[in-house]
Amino acid sequence: MRVELRQQPYDPWAELSAHERAHAVPGRSGAAAVFTGSMRDRNEGVTVTGMFLEHYPEMTERHLRGLAQEAMSRWQLDDLLLLHRVGEVLPGQTIVLVAVWSAHRAAAFEACRFLLEDLKHKTPFWKRETLEDGERWVEYNTPG
Repeated sequence: MRVELRQQPYDPWAELSAHERAHAVPGRSGAAAVFTGSMRDRNEGVTVTGMFLEHYPEMTERHLRGLAQEAMSRWQLDDLLLLHRVGEVLPGQTIVLVAVWSAHRAAAFEACRFLLEDLKHKTPFWKRETLEDGERWVEYNTPG
């Protein structure tokens, strides 16, 4: 299980590949579910040129570790990778990578969705968007 907050841009597919090479046990997992999310250049009909993801490091890290541990035990996952950006993010850059490995596809899909929904609605992140004519705080997340 690996959970990290990242200040810098990353390639989710390179991270996924490296994690699998380092942690995979041949024949153990029959299923993997992967989600990547990147920043859009529009939100609520307005052009967005950047975003700053605020967080309180200890609070956010503690929440993410607890979330990952809950998913690992609830679905008996073989492994889990969760990477999330903080700080300045530009359109097109990856914000989140969630990958889970399990014996069966149902557990993988359910655990991946559980992690994503928490990330969107409960994890302590605050988003400040940079617009063409100023800034605004994002008051709510888009529905799944």
